[in-house]
Order: sequence, then structure tokens, then C-alpha cells
Amino acid sequence: MPDPDRNVSPMIIVAGHLIVDPDTRQEAIEDRLEVMIAARAAAGCLDFSIAADPIEPDRINIYERWESADAVESFRGDGPGDEQQAAIRSADVAQYEIADMTSLT
Repeated sequence: MPDPDRNVSPMIIVAGHLIVDPDTRQEAIEDRLEVMIAARAAAGCLDFSIAADPIEPDRINIYERWESADAVESFRGDGPGDEQQAAIRSADVAQYEIADMTSLT
């Protein structure tokens, strides 16, 4: 159980998915490669992945793990450009604040 007297920022997880045209999914992922590289090098980034879903051919899975909300905001910038945004048919991505965790490894 977290110590209520400890002043620690909650870890942030951003997770969800994008739906794109199946014929352009690989290109959409490749277009985000530089973002993934930059995110993983950014201060406070613990993990960052944009990957093809193995079951649904039009789905791109999003997973990010950050040390704090400040780290996310420092990196985030303006989000996807107009061309990338136009390729997204729908999106379901949310940001979660995690107060505690248990390692399974």
C-alpha cells in the first residue's frame, strides 16, 4: 500500500488503439518510428510502443509508460500532424495515473 505521507508523482500509462485503413497500417506505424525513438530517449519515459495488432488488420496498439505527468507533457508537443490525423478512422486512447504497482517478474 502506498505511503500517504510520501509526496510521489503517480506513474502515467497511456494506452489504447487507433483504427486506420488496413492497407496503410504499416506505413502509419513507420511514420511514427521517429516519435517512438525520441520518446524512448526522453527524460521520464519508461516505455513507448506503437505496434500493429496481431488480430485486427486495421488496429494499431498504443502503449506508453512515464515516470510522471510532467514527463509526458514535456514530451507530448502538438500530437500527430494533419496527414497522420487524417489517416486515423477512430481512436480510443486514455491516460491513467498509477499510484502503486506490483512487479510480476
